[in-house]
Amino acid sequence: MGADARGPVAALPMYDRAETRPATRRFWALVRAGLGRRGIAAPAALARPGDAGLWALWEHPRLVLAQTCGLPFRARLAGRVTLVATPDYGLPDCPPGHYRSLLVARAGDLRAPLAAFAGARLAVNDALSQSGWAAVAAQAAAAGFAFGAALATGSHRASAAAVAAGLADLAGIDAVSWALIARWEPRLAARLRVLEGTPPTPGLPLIAAAGADAEATRAAVAEAVAALVPDDRAALMLRGLVAIPEAAYTALALPPPLPPLLPPLPDPGRGDGGPLPSAAAAVQDGPSLRPSEPPA
Repeated sequence: MGADARGPVAALPMYDRAETRPATRRFWALVRAGLGRRGIAAPAALARPGDAGLWALWEHPRLVLAQTCGLPFRARLAGRVTLVATPDYGLPDCPPGHYRSLLVARAGDLRAPLAAFAGARLAVNDALSQSGWAAVAAQAAAAGFAFGAALATGSHRASAAAVAAGLADLAGIDAVSWALIARWEPRLAARLRVLEGTPPTPGLPLIAAAGADAEATRAAVAEAVAALVPDDRAALMLRGLVAIPEAAYTALALPPPLPPLLPPLPDPGRGDGGPLPSAAAAVQDGPSLRPSEPPA
């Protein structure tokens, strides 16, 4: 992870993009100052755990703050970490603190309704992604069909690019991730169309190590959100924090296994400038979640 395992660690990797990192650094400086006023030691800089280090981050014994996805939280982390709060991104058609998946196809693929994609190839950022797989699987089941194959991409941005390139037929994209793609990569967004959205579910929660002071940490983060300058608040899409109970996450069913996997993608590069990891082995071997730069 690039951090001293003996010291406190923090990271906000889930919607990480090169375009938003300066705003994220300023946001963390505000959070760290607020934590310090409350007697909570925090690292000077956020760690960047990379594709292989998220579980080590989330389960770190001195985790001060991190964001995880709702599916890893309910599948493995609930009861083992401290739930701090859930950011509100002000998404349309979602209650505060909630998000949904947008099912995107190529702009020229006019199949409708969703059931017309029976047997199609689904681009999936990770098997433990709520928006990339669990919500999509539930939507397909409700429509009475299954996908024929899955292409493991490693990120929401890579899933969108795979659909645009014709390597897959459909993808479920985190609504925050989609908004960031539309803002920073309009040409990519223009090659896609939103077929429909899934029902909202609780958003990506902020967590800390077991035994952390959730109230003090939540207050420091809320204070930092309120102190953001307008440009940084807009860049990060942050509206506030919501206290969503753990039971709202754990009540959601775990998804089925992925359909048969297609050969992994080459590494053409991710939206944040880093390499695109192949998620195939992680999907086959067990829990692993890539950062969704934008989303996991």
